Amino acid sequence: MPDPLIFALILSLITMFMALSITQFRTGVVGTIETLVMGWYRGFWELLTFAMQMVLILVTGYVIAHHPVVYKGLSKLASIPKNTKQAAVLVAAVSMAFSWIQWGLGLIIGAVLARIVGMEFYKQGKPLHYPVVVTAGYSGLGLTWHWGLSASAPLLSNTPGHVFEKLMGDLFGKGLVPLNETIFHPYTIMNFLLIYFYALIIFWLLAPKDEKLMKGIDKVAPQVLELEISGGSEKKMGVNEARRTIADVLENSKVLAAAIVVIFFVTMVFWFGRRGFFAGLDLNSVNYLFILIGLALYLNPIAYMRAIARAAGATAGIIIQFPFYGGIMGLMRYVVSPDGQNLATILANSLAAYANPFSWPVICFLLSGFINIFVPSGGGQWIATGEILLRAASTLEVPVGKTIIAYAAGDMWTNLFTPFWAIPLLGITGTRARDVFGYCIAVLLLVTIPFVIGLTILPY
Repeated sequence: MPDPLIFALILSLITMFMALSITQFRTGVVGTIETLVMGWYRGFWELLTFAMQMVLILVTGYVIAHHPVVYKGLSKLASIPKNTKQAAVLVAAVSMAFSWIQWGLGLIIGAVLARIVGMEFYKQGKPLHYPVVVTAGYSGLGLTWHWGLSASAPLLSNTPGHVFEKLMGDLFGKGLVPLNETIFHPYTIMNFLLIYFYALIIFWLLAPKDEKLMKGIDKVAPQVLELEISGGSEKKMGVNEARRTIADVLENSKVLAAAIVVIFFVTMVFWFGRRGFFAGLDLNSVNYLFILIGLALYLNPIAYMRAIARAAGATAGIIIQFPFYGGIMGLMRYVVSPDGQNLATILANSLAAYANPFSWPVICFLLSGFINIFVPSGGGQWIATGEILLRAASTLEVPVGKTIIAYAAGDMWTNLFTPFWAIPLLGITGTRARDVFGYCIAVLLLVTIPFVIGLTILPY
């Protein structure tokens, strides 16, 4: 497997050729080229706000996961498994559970726990296949997050003023879809439990038993081992007792940190008090809460800042790759055929043409999974393709909440195929895409069975 950046570059070229195929050169060669590159350029910069939100989620989640108290708790968990199979199941269970609570936290907790497990097994001289344990740490992003409290499409659909509010009102008689029709509906909860326990069985079976097949952290990520041994991940960044200047006092001031924590806390009290918990739960408030929790845990400005600095390296891939995915999304949205349909619409219609009420959830699942490869953003993809899905659901008389949940399943499902969201995990665990994505694709194929069965058979 190549570096994730290579995926972004290749997918950019593929999407460019797909977009070219629908233009039919109706504006001539020069005009067609201009349409393509300007659609790409327009989209290239559209996700910068979202990219910064993602960077903050990852950095603040990383800092919380590496706080001594949290780190100590994860270390205790890491001492429980006795072999690779138990380790993979434990890490998957934790990753999927925390990803339901908040996808960024689940991703970071899963990565950190996988790393600690790798270290614990090495210290104890026990054989471990590190790649499958790291894959388990990524399972939440592929299997549970979009049915949880940070689910993009359900939260956006319940937010006043969202992009499809008028359309939903026209099609379904209501502009907002309450969370009891999406993430808290029994249909979603049953599907979540089905996937959760099925995935644990998969990781138990995938984890090798033969010690000859195992590659520990010392073989796969020796640089992480060296860093851990040197104490680089747990340095205490406190005041230098040899010199206590005014700057030292301010940098280590608990009073200053506490004052900011109080301001953050009061802000959130007013925010959720006015909007309610579910309406107020969005990317900005989640990041605000993560900064609040981080500052409250460290209660030391300079220690918190240095922890963020150590975490920032895990976001390097997002910083450079997100604009490329924005360009891909721009091609999907802004390049249109002679009849006025954009590329995303044409792809969606081609897959949804033969649906019926029974098969629609699976077609919706497969459709969103396919497009997620090109637009790996739950919110971004929903904005690009949501209108097609909503119109199809209305025509087929499928409940809007069921459609949103089927879409969410497909969106997270193919995260196991594209390494984009795994960039922070790879950075934290010291692994490469080629180390883990064979297992990711195996999980992707195996979970297709319960996804299809659950989405079609379970009652809504």
